[in-house]
Amino acid sequence: MMNGLAVFSMLFLLAKPFSAGSANIEIDYCIADLSLPRGPQGYACKDPAKVTTDDFVFTGFRGEKSITNIFGNNVTRANHTTFPALNGLGLSMARLDLAVGGVVPAHSHRTSEMIVLINGTIIAGIIDTNNTAYYKVLLPGDSMIFPQTLLHFQINVGKTRALAFVGLNGANPGFQIASTALFAGNLPPEIASAITLISPKEVRRLNQIFSGNIAAS
Repeated sequence: MMNGLAVFSMLFLLAKPFSAGSANIEIDYCIADLSLPRGPQGYACKDPAKVTTDDFVFTGFRGEKSITNIFGNNVTRANHTTFPALNGLGLSMARLDLAVGGVVPAHSHRTSEMIVLINGTIIAGIIDTNNTAYYKVLLPGDSMIFPQTLLHFQINVGKTRALAFVGLNGANPGFQIASTALFAGNLPPEIASAITLISPKEVRRLNQIFSGNIAAS
């Protein structure tokens, strides 16, 4: 069962507050008009005359989520593209489902992130720029913060599926997995080998593992 108070608190803390001293508030909201191009600050606003209550509601976290990728996870994102009401608010969310033994591999964002575990048992951790790892077993109701740009990860170490929700203080936080960046893109095996000290043969094996097998991660 989703701990609504915990998730609300997470969003309240992560949201970038508007104040008279920091911003000139001239409109109440800016529902994204997805029919127009997106700029660095987000989308243009939908015509207020066409805004409805449904624009402020996101239902994408409902129901059971299928897990089919190589990492054993499913990440359902609520950002300014999937939930246009977030446009201009400087925050986003995601639902994280992890199969038994599933992982969210080491990755980073442009933003900070806070996780609230709802069901299951996971190990969550951070690796800072001194290569020091901070990790802990989280139980339902526990939270952990991942500072912006630092590598972090989650592993389901329980005997059941794990469910967590995360909040991020950016509408477009980015999501870069270290392993797939190196071995699932267009980086030539020779270069990947040179910068990782992994043999070209092993790099090609990793290319085969990750390429085409990372959907929904």
